[in-house]
Amino acid sequence: MANNEDIFKKIISHAKEYGFVFPSSDIYDGLSAVYDYGEYGVELKNNIKNYWWRAMVQNHENIVGLDSAIFMHPTIWKASGHVDAFSDPMIDNRDSKKRYRADVLVEDYVAKIEEKINKEVEKAKKRFGDAFNEAQFRATNPRVLEHQAKMDEANTRLNNCLNENDLAGVKKLIEDLEIVCPVSGSRNWTEVRQFNLMFSTQLGSLSEETNTIYLRPETAQGIFVNFLNVQKSGRMKVPFGIAQIGKAFRNEIVARQFIFRMREFEQMEMQFFVRPGTELEWFEKWKAERLQWHLSLGTAPENFRFHPHDKLAHYANAACDIEFKFPIGFKELEGIHSRTDFDLTAHQKYSGRKIQYFDPELNESYIPYVIETSIGLDRTFLAILSNAYTEEVLEDGSERVVLKIPPVLAPIKATVLPLIKKDGLPEKAREIMDVLKVDFMCQYDEKDAIGRRYRRQDAIGTPYCITVDHQTLQDNTVTIRERDSMLQERVPIDSLTEIIRKKISI
Repeated sequence: MANNEDIFKKIISHAKEYGFVFPSSDIYDGLSAVYDYGEYGVELKNNIKNYWWRAMVQNHENIVGLDSAIFMHPTIWKASGHVDAFSDPMIDNRDSKKRYRADVLVEDYVAKIEEKINKEVEKAKKRFGDAFNEAQFRATNPRVLEHQAKMDEANTRLNNCLNENDLAGVKKLIEDLEIVCPVSGSRNWTEVRQFNLMFSTQLGSLSEETNTIYLRPETAQGIFVNFLNVQKSGRMKVPFGIAQIGKAFRNEIVARQFIFRMREFEQMEMQFFVRPGTELEWFEKWKAERLQWHLSLGTAPENFRFHPHDKLAHYANAACDIEFKFPIGFKELEGIHSRTDFDLTAHQKYSGRKIQYFDPELNESYIPYVIETSIGLDRTFLAILSNAYTEEVLEDGSERVVLKIPPVLAPIKATVLPLIKKDGLPEKAREIMDVLKVDFMCQYDEKDAIGRRYRRQDAIGTPYCITVDHQTLQDNTVTIRERDSMLQERVPIDSLTEIIRKKISI
């Protein structure tokens, strides 16, 4: 899909109109960067969770689940480094009074240059046709090399400044690149400052007994502090993993781009505990397996890419993102990190509890190393919605908007439609509905002309529409219409369950 703001706006509008995503507190004009999932959104979201859980937990005998609390002992966040270091570099524009993440301003600048390179490549492709060698063009074209050098220099300077916590250097970079405020168009910037992203609250009913605690900014720490509980109660042997789906909260100063960056969001994480020295091998294995999971949903491989981290977090010895080509460009969808033994060692130190694993094969105890796979549920939802949104012009000149959601994830699997609202057709349709709804999320719809009802189901991504007509009463067959091809065929009512089950099987 093109880097296209118009398409993104259409997706946001479609999501609200058809009950996928609403702005939170909508009747009070919303709450910035907080969203509610509507009747179809919650089904799609649950289906994504189930698909991930089955792939991660059900299909791996050495990975188990967990659901840890959102409130945790405040020392956990001291041990993890979040109290001291969980912050973003912010900069204000004095003219527009708008606040920006300083690193994102530079990243957006780099993305614009990358777009220029892509345009040069597209132009050359058209000019040279089949004889075009893209790799050679990128490696030799003077204009492309000039753009690439600018990108590399900006990225290198940004990473160096962030690694050294050189905030003055970040501001200097923004000034040197002549980056302007998107709202005011001016370069009247304040100094760069760090803002901690954790929400804090009080625990306890009386103010003098209150204790400052935090809403968790990630779900991973709940897994680490339960390492011993799960390992012992589940008799787990290294290597093994603990998976969790849950809410996390970050006080994003600059939250934007719909549900891509929110203050309250959901993560699907798995921490995989391995023998020290084997972590980089496991890191590569999980990179491959996680990409395969994304591709299993039928999305074209060119919509994904690996982005290795130049700047590693203090706890990591390897890190890589799986990026997806959203309408707003390639953005992070999932992170795979080799976290070493940083977290368990920190919690052992701060808690005073020995957090180690006795390895019977080596006959020794050690603190395991960890490979983390962390994927944003809301971002996955947005990726699937973006990839599914399709505008089509049909043979008769009419248009339709269809969500080509993978059937296994579709909110509604089948809709039962009586052709007309009389002659016993609604009663027969209800009979079919009562059978199908035991196994599948289904809908019944008798309002409007049949063509309009088909369009409504296309717009929410329903794979199958089942139409009950007068012939149904004679021979117990129905017309089943497939969403993407719009092909219709006559099938016996008795075979409906099997047809739908085959279509939605993993």
